[in-house]
Amino acid sequence: MSSKLNGKVALVTGGTTGIGLAAAKDLANAGAVVYITGRRQAELDKAVAEIGQNARGVRGDVTQMSDLDALYAQIRSETGKLDVLFANAGGGTMAPLGDISEQHVDDTFNRNVRALVFTVQKALPLMPKGASIVLTGSTAGSKGTPAFSIYSASKAAVRALARSWVYDLKERGIRVNVVAPGPIRTGGLAELGGTSKEAQDGLLAYMASQVPMGRLGEASEVARVVTFLASDDSSFVNGAEVFADGGIAQV
Repeated sequence: MSSKLNGKVALVTGGTTGIGLAAAKDLANAGAVVYITGRRQAELDKAVAEIGQNARGVRGDVTQMSDLDALYAQIRSETGKLDVLFANAGGGTMAPLGDISEQHVDDTFNRNVRALVFTVQKALPLMPKGASIVLTGSTAGSKGTPAFSIYSASKAAVRALARSWVYDLKERGIRVNVVAPGPIRTGGLAELGGTSKEAQDGLLAYMASQVPMGRLGEASEVARVVTFLASDDSSFVNGAEVFADGGIAQV
Protein backbone atom coordinates (compact mmCIF):
# COMPACT_ATOMS: atom_id res chain seq x y z
CA MET A 1 0.00 0.00 0.00
CA SER A 2 1.42 3.37 -1.03
CA SER A 3 0.71 6.84 0.32
CA LYS A 4 0.87 8.89 -2.89
CA LEU A 5 -2.85 9.77 -2.65
CA ASN A 6 -3.10 10.23 1.12
CA GLY A 7 -5.61 12.94 1.93
CA LYS A 8 -7.13 12.84 -1.54
CA VAL A 9 -10.77 12.19 -2.42
CA ALA A 10 -11.51 10.27 -5.61
CA LEU A 11 -14.65 9.34 -7.53
CA VAL A 12 -14.91 6.38 -9.89
CA THR A 13 -18.12 6.20 -11.89
CA GLY A 14 -19.10 2.71 -12.94
CA GLY A 15 -16.96 1.41 -10.11
CA THR A 16 -18.67 -1.88 -9.28
CA THR A 17 -17.08 -4.17 -11.88
CA GLY A 18 -14.21 -4.51 -14.34
CA ILE A 19 -11.84 -1.62 -14.88
CA GLY A 20 -13.80 0.70 -12.60
CA LEU A 21 -13.63 -1.66 -9.63
CA ALA A 22 -9.94 -2.38 -10.22
CA ALA A 23 -9.19 1.35 -10.40
CA ALA A 24 -11.15 2.06 -7.23
CA LYS A 25 -9.13 -0.61 -5.40
CA ASP A 26 -5.84 0.78 -6.67
CA LEU A 27 -6.74 4.37 -5.78
CA ALA A 28 -7.78 3.27 -2.30
CA ASN A 29 -4.53 1.31 -1.90
CA ALA A 30 -2.68 4.52 -2.75
CA GLY A 31 -4.40 6.22 0.19
CA ALA A 32 -7.40 7.96 -1.35
CA VAL A 33 -10.94 7.95 -0.01
CA VAL A 34 -12.81 6.54 -3.00
CA TYR A 35 -16.44 7.06 -3.91
CA ILE A 36 -17.89 4.65 -6.46
CA THR A 37 -21.17 4.69 -8.31
CA GLY A 38 -23.31 1.91 -9.68
CA ARG A 39 -26.93 1.36 -10.62
CA ARG A 40 -27.53 -1.83 -8.61
CA GLN A 41 -27.33 -1.72 -4.83
CA ALA A 42 -26.25 -5.33 -4.33
CA GLU A 43 -23.28 -4.97 -6.70
CA LEU A 44 -22.43 -1.62 -5.13
CA ASP A 45 -22.38 -3.07 -1.62
CA LYS A 46 -20.23 -5.99 -2.75
CA ALA A 47 -17.73 -3.66 -4.44
CA VAL A 48 -17.46 -1.40 -1.39
CA ALA A 49 -16.71 -4.44 0.75
CA GLU A 50 -13.99 -5.56 -1.70
CA ILE A 51 -12.35 -2.14 -1.81
CA GLY A 52 -12.26 -1.77 1.96
CA GLN A 53 -12.62 0.94 4.56
CA ASN A 54 -11.62 3.78 2.23
CA ALA A 55 -14.63 3.13 -0.04
CA ARG A 56 -17.97 4.89 -0.17
CA GLY A 57 -20.79 3.68 -2.43
CA VAL A 58 -23.45 5.92 -3.96
CA ARG A 59 -26.18 4.28 -6.00
CA GLY A 60 -27.06 6.18 -9.15
CA ASP A 61 -27.14 6.34 -12.92
CA VAL A 62 -24.76 8.86 -14.51
CA THR A 63 -27.17 9.38 -17.40
CA GLN A 64 -29.64 10.93 -14.94
CA MET A 65 -28.85 14.53 -14.04
CA SER A 66 -30.69 14.28 -10.71
CA ASP A 67 -28.51 11.32 -9.71
CA LEU A 68 -25.36 13.27 -10.56
CA ASP A 69 -26.57 16.22 -8.52
CA ALA A 70 -27.29 13.97 -5.54
CA LEU A 71 -23.88 12.31 -5.88
CA TYR A 72 -21.95 15.56 -5.78
CA ALA A 73 -24.12 16.94 -3.00
CA GLN A 74 -23.16 13.93 -0.89
CA ILE A 75 -19.46 14.28 -1.66
CA ARG A 76 -19.63 17.99 -0.86
CA SER A 77 -21.34 17.39 2.49
CA GLU A 78 -18.99 14.58 3.51
CA THR A 79 -15.61 15.79 2.24
CA GLY A 80 -16.00 19.27 0.75
CA LYS A 81 -13.76 18.47 -2.22
CA LEU A 82 -12.91 16.07 -5.04
CA ASP A 83 -9.27 15.67 -6.06
CA VAL A 84 -9.61 12.85 -8.59
CA LEU A 85 -12.41 12.07 -11.02
CA PHE A 86 -12.23 8.85 -13.04
CA ALA A 87 -15.17 9.19 -15.44
CA ASN A 88 -15.36 5.54 -16.35
CA ALA A 89 -19.04 4.63 -16.63
CA GLY A 90 -20.16 3.73 -20.14
CA GLY A 91 -20.32 0.87 -22.56
CA GLY A 92 -21.70 -0.23 -25.88
CA THR A 93 -23.04 -3.02 -28.02
CA MET A 94 -22.11 -4.30 -31.44
CA ALA A 95 -24.10 -3.56 -34.60
CA PRO A 96 -22.90 -3.61 -38.21
CA LEU A 97 -23.71 -0.58 -40.36
CA GLY A 98 -26.86 -2.11 -41.85
CA ASP A 99 -28.32 -2.85 -38.41
CA ILE A 100 -27.62 0.46 -36.65
CA SER A 101 -30.81 1.94 -35.21
CA GLU A 102 -31.63 5.35 -33.79
CA GLN A 103 -31.86 3.78 -30.34
CA HIS A 104 -28.41 2.23 -30.72
CA VAL A 105 -26.89 5.61 -31.57
CA ASP A 106 -28.78 7.46 -28.85
CA ASP A 107 -28.03 4.92 -26.12
CA THR A 108 -24.32 4.74 -26.93
CA PHE A 109 -23.76 8.49 -27.09
CA ASN A 110 -25.96 9.10 -24.06
CA ARG A 111 -23.83 6.75 -21.96
CA ASN A 112 -20.38 7.50 -23.34
CA VAL A 113 -20.53 11.19 -24.28
CA ARG A 114 -23.51 13.09 -22.84
CA ALA A 115 -23.26 11.49 -19.39
CA LEU A 116 -19.48 11.96 -19.34
CA VAL A 117 -19.79 15.66 -20.20
CA PHE A 118 -22.11 16.33 -17.29
CA THR A 119 -20.25 14.02 -14.92
CA VAL A 120 -17.20 16.23 -15.43
CA GLN A 121 -19.04 19.55 -15.56
CA LYS A 122 -20.94 18.96 -12.32
CA ALA A 123 -17.76 17.86 -10.52
CA LEU A 124 -15.86 21.07 -11.24
CA PRO A 125 -17.15 23.14 -8.29
CA LEU A 126 -15.63 20.54 -5.95
CA MET A 127 -12.25 20.27 -7.67
CA PRO A 128 -9.29 22.28 -6.32
CA LYS A 129 -6.16 23.39 -8.12
CA GLY A 130 -4.00 20.37 -8.87
CA ALA A 131 -6.95 18.03 -9.29
CA SER A 132 -6.92 15.34 -11.96
CA ILE A 133 -9.63 14.16 -14.35
CA VAL A 134 -9.20 10.82 -16.11
CA LEU A 135 -11.60 9.77 -18.86
CA THR A 136 -12.06 6.23 -20.15
CA GLY A 137 -11.39 6.05 -23.85
CA SER A 138 -10.65 2.97 -25.93
CA THR A 139 -8.41 1.73 -28.67
CA ALA A 140 -11.67 1.53 -30.64
CA GLY A 141 -11.55 5.32 -30.84
CA SER A 142 -8.31 5.13 -32.82
CA LYS A 143 -8.75 2.11 -35.06
CA GLY A 144 -11.49 0.38 -36.98
CA THR A 145 -13.46 -2.46 -35.42
CA PRO A 146 -16.11 -4.44 -37.31
CA ALA A 147 -19.68 -3.82 -36.12
CA PHE A 148 -18.46 -1.36 -33.49
CA SER A 149 -18.57 1.94 -35.36
CA ILE A 150 -20.93 3.84 -33.05
CA TYR A 151 -19.03 2.84 -29.93
CA SER A 152 -15.79 3.74 -31.70
CA ALA A 153 -17.17 7.16 -32.63
CA SER A 154 -18.26 7.80 -29.05
CA LYS A 155 -14.78 7.03 -27.75
CA ALA A 156 -13.20 9.25 -30.40
CA ALA A 157 -15.47 11.98 -29.03
CA VAL A 158 -14.10 11.38 -25.53
CA ARG A 159 -10.58 11.93 -26.86
CA ALA A 160 -11.66 15.15 -28.55
CA LEU A 161 -13.31 16.45 -25.38
CA ALA A 162 -10.10 15.99 -23.40
CA ARG A 163 -8.11 18.01 -25.91
CA SER A 164 -10.39 21.02 -25.50
CA TRP A 165 -10.99 20.72 -21.78
CA VAL A 166 -7.30 21.15 -20.99
CA TYR A 167 -7.69 24.70 -22.28
CA ASP A 168 -10.98 25.30 -20.48
CA LEU A 169 -9.36 24.24 -17.19
CA LYS A 170 -5.92 25.73 -17.73
CA GLU A 171 -6.41 28.64 -15.32
CA ARG A 172 -7.75 26.30 -12.64
CA GLY A 173 -4.74 24.00 -12.78
CA ILE A 174 -6.82 20.87 -13.36
CA ARG A 175 -5.34 18.22 -15.64
CA VAL A 176 -7.40 16.09 -18.04
CA ASN A 177 -6.16 12.84 -19.55
CA VAL A 178 -7.58 9.76 -21.23
CA VAL A 179 -6.75 6.16 -20.48
CA ALA A 180 -7.39 4.00 -23.55
CA PRO A 181 -7.65 0.29 -22.75
CA GLY A 182 -7.29 -2.40 -25.36
CA PRO A 183 -8.91 -5.82 -24.95
CA ILE A 184 -9.20 -6.31 -21.19
CA ARG A 185 -10.43 -9.49 -19.54
CA THR A 186 -13.75 -8.28 -18.15
CA GLY A 187 -17.30 -9.54 -18.12
CA GLY A 188 -18.32 -6.69 -20.39
CA LEU A 189 -15.87 -7.73 -23.11
CA ALA A 190 -16.92 -11.36 -22.91
CA GLU A 191 -20.59 -10.45 -23.22
CA LEU A 192 -19.96 -8.88 -26.60
CA GLY A 193 -19.49 -12.43 -27.85
CA GLY A 194 -23.05 -13.42 -26.98
CA THR A 195 -24.72 -15.37 -24.21
CA SER A 196 -23.05 -18.76 -24.56
CA LYS A 197 -19.74 -19.52 -22.87
CA GLU A 198 -18.43 -21.04 -26.08
CA ALA A 199 -19.09 -17.86 -28.03
CA GLN A 200 -17.63 -15.69 -25.29
CA ASP A 201 -14.48 -17.80 -25.03
CA GLY A 202 -14.13 -17.66 -28.80
CA LEU A 203 -14.28 -13.88 -28.82
CA LEU A 204 -11.74 -13.57 -26.01
CA ALA A 205 -9.36 -15.95 -27.75
CA TYR A 206 -9.68 -14.03 -31.00
CA MET A 207 -9.08 -10.70 -29.26
CA ALA A 208 -6.00 -12.08 -27.50
CA SER A 209 -4.63 -13.26 -30.82
CA GLN A 210 -4.77 -9.70 -32.18
CA VAL A 211 -2.66 -8.25 -29.36
CA PRO A 212 1.10 -8.11 -30.07
CA MET A 213 1.77 -9.34 -26.53
CA GLY A 214 -0.39 -12.38 -27.28
CA ARG A 215 -2.79 -12.02 -24.39
CA LEU A 216 -5.64 -10.00 -22.99
CA GLY A 217 -4.93 -7.26 -20.50
CA GLU A 218 -6.08 -7.42 -16.90
CA ALA A 219 -8.20 -4.72 -15.28
CA SER A 220 -5.50 -4.20 -12.66
CA GLU A 221 -3.05 -3.20 -15.40
CA VAL A 222 -5.34 -0.39 -16.52
CA ALA A 223 -5.97 0.57 -12.90
CA ARG A 224 -2.30 1.30 -12.34
CA VAL A 225 -2.33 3.71 -15.28
CA VAL A 226 -5.35 5.48 -13.77
CA THR A 227 -3.56 5.88 -10.44
CA PHE A 228 -0.50 7.24 -12.24
CA LEU A 229 -2.64 9.84 -14.04
CA ALA A 230 -4.43 10.68 -10.79
CA SER A 231 -1.26 11.30 -8.82
CA ASP A 232 1.56 13.83 -8.89
CA ASP A 233 3.69 11.20 -10.62
CA SER A 234 2.07 12.52 -13.82
CA SER A 235 2.21 16.21 -12.88
CA PHE A 236 3.36 17.26 -16.39
CA VAL A 237 1.05 14.89 -18.28
CA ASN A 238 -1.95 16.78 -19.62
CA GLY A 239 -4.28 16.25 -22.56
CA ALA A 240 -2.70 12.88 -23.25
CA GLU A 241 -4.22 9.59 -24.33
CA VAL A 242 -2.33 6.86 -22.51
CA PHE A 243 -2.81 3.44 -24.08
CA ALA A 244 -2.95 0.29 -21.94
CA ASP A 245 -3.45 -2.01 -24.89
CA GLY A 246 -0.58 -4.46 -25.23
CA GLY A 247 0.37 -2.67 -28.44
CA ILE A 248 -2.81 -3.44 -30.42
CA ALA A 249 -3.33 0.15 -31.54
CA GLN A 250 0.36 0.97 -31.80
CA VAL A 251 1.69 -1.31 -34.55
